[in-house]
Amino acid sequence: MKPRLLPKLAVWKFASCDGCQLSLLNCEDELLAVTSAVEIAYFPEASSNRGAGPFDISLVEGSITTPDERDRIQAVRRRSKVLVAIGACACSGGIQALRNFGSDVELARSVYPNPELLSILETSTPISDHVTVDLELRGCPVSKVQLIEALQALLDGRKPTFENCSVCEECKRGGTTCLLVSKRMPCLGPVTVAGCGALCPAFGRGCYGCFGPKESPNMDAMTSSLRNVGLSDADIVRMFRGINANTPAMANAAKDVR
Repeated sequence: MKPRLLPKLAVWKFASCDGCQLSLLNCEDELLAVTSAVEIAYFPEASSNRGAGPFDISLVEGSITTPDERDRIQAVRRRSKVLVAIGACACSGGIQALRNFGSDVELARSVYPNPELLSILETSTPISDHVTVDLELRGCPVSKVQLIEALQALLDGRKPTFENCSVCEECKRGGTTCLLVSKRMPCLGPVTVAGCGALCPAFGRGCYGCFGPKESPNMDAMTSSLRNVGLSDADIVRMFRGINANTPAMANAAKDVR
């Protein structure tokens, strides 16, 4: 009898900090179950294996910022049956996308002694701007719970189950008092999708939107609430132009602040 062939898993890095890959490694006990169900064919952060593919599942971290990355992600897509974008960088362009609102030339001159040697794209963009993405897992970093659920669902041949409510609902379930109301603290919880477990508000810090906007966020009301707690328009723009600045909801809200 031939041995059962396990699905091949690959993990790829583009422009990012590696935090989402570390989230997978930090799954610890759960990771043992995952590794028994798949063959880790390519994961430079964790293994010396360098499989050529094709791959059943590819997890992709990071945004696309250079012509080389654009070519590489297209090659990854061709070798992957299922491609999953993990984390804010892969799903929205991440913190790197802040350069989309400024001048690449000026930024490069302020950092590099020979900026003419750089080869970069005009913008930092999510994976979905360049190839078809089958599933997106948001967050900075991605949620371990969502990552394991996604992998298990893909292996089971079902659709993963994620919440689509706001961080505010997670605060309510966790018994966390609303910082925006009780302490007049800036917080993007009302317009940010759940998934982090309302971690920051639980420790007395306002949500800064690392999981990105929820479905149909009321950005006008959010702007008014931030003004009511004392933020200037410039401060509000900075809040919207954070980790998920490149998402349409955040980008348009920042542009509409007057």
